[in-house]
Amino acid sequence: MIANLPPLNAVRAFAAAARHQSFSRAAEELHVSHSAVSRHVKLLEERLGVPLFERRTRQSLLTPAGRIFYEQVSEALTQIANAATALTRSAAQRRVTINVRPSFAVRWLIPRLPDFMARHPDIKPDVATSTRPPDPSREPFDVVIRRGHAGWSPYVQPTVLLEDDLLLVAAPSLLQSMPLENVHDLARHTLLSGRTRSSDWQDWVEHAGIDPLNNLPPLQFDHMHLVLQAAVDGLGVALCPASLLGRDLSNGRLTCPLPSLRLPLARYYYGVSGDAVAETQVFVDWLLTHCGSELARDGGGRTNICAN
Repeated sequence: MIANLPPLNAVRAFAAAARHQSFSRAAEELHVSHSAVSRHVKLLEERLGVPLFERRTRQSLLTPAGRIFYEQVSEALTQIANAATALTRSAAQRRVTINVRPSFAVRWLIPRLPDFMARHPDIKPDVATSTRPPDPSREPFDVVIRRGHAGWSPYVQPTVLLEDDLLLVAAPSLLQSMPLENVHDLARHTLLSGRTRSSDWQDWVEHAGIDPLNNLPPLQFDHMHLVLQAAVDGLGVALCPASLLGRDLSNGRLTCPLPSLRLPLARYYYGVSGDAVAETQVFVDWLLTHCGSELARDGGGRTNICAN
């Protein structure tokens, strides 16, 4: 049966010409020349042994045989198109789009994604970074993660994911040359700040109950992952959410000189879009399980606490 198939390109050109009753319009639809459509139709007529069109000056009309052939071919081409669409949609559903802020992506999510991909190799995480409030009508996503729940779209329900604290961090080499044993020693240090968290130093000072710092942060960066890199390179002292520290404390790249001065921060929340693909739940389950395992490993501290 398959051996008797006519050339499919010729069938496609014929179907377009039959639908428009014009070789010129068929050529425009298929992005080919008028002569190419004409050659395909002629090849098909020679293959079938019957004329399919009655050629006129400005119009090409189907012959009775051409009309019958078109009805059957049109249905078959529609089935092929539907099958391709279904397969494409199925493949697309194996991808989960995760919308997060840039620093959370770099410092928290991406270092943990290899574990998800190893556990679920058939699902591809697509990380999209944004600083805008979660709104699927503006930025499509399957799951979104943000700190706090202000500004969320009414169509996305925020659910608590992580507790967090703000910590003072610096490179060990910097503190060796310029110790920081109490808050008064901060006056000798360069303070690092991120534009997306510009009030951190003021909030931390008020929480610690100390006098305002005389030196304003002279070094500012766009995002926290840049602030942390500056701290690792010994450019100054930074305030950083514990959730974004990654392995910098455990591997000694950074140290926390005043660990008792912790400022509780707004929680992280996650939300799932109403038209999220089915695989989104697999990612959410992994996310919650991963947070829970980190909580157990950290001994139940505030940082990286995951709540359901």
